[in-house]
Amino acid sequence: MNILYNDRTDLLYIRLDDRKQEVINRRVSEDIVLDIGEDERVIGIEILDASKNVNLERLLPIKYEISKKVTV
Repeated sequence: MNILYNDRTDLLYIRLDDRKQEVINRRVSEDIVLDIGEDERVIGIEILDASKNVNLERLLPIKYEISKKVTV
């Protein structure tokens, strides 16, 4: 499992299965999108406006990555 947070877009992505496979996106609410893979299994969870919907500080016991900002 991987947890990725992009502070620039305020997007939190929880990847449950690291195998490469085709996925279908299924929006379950205004701010939550599920990636559905083989056998209708949830492969990933995308949370939009994450800082408003999730207490990001509570994720600290779990290893997560913050995206690096790209400057142009």
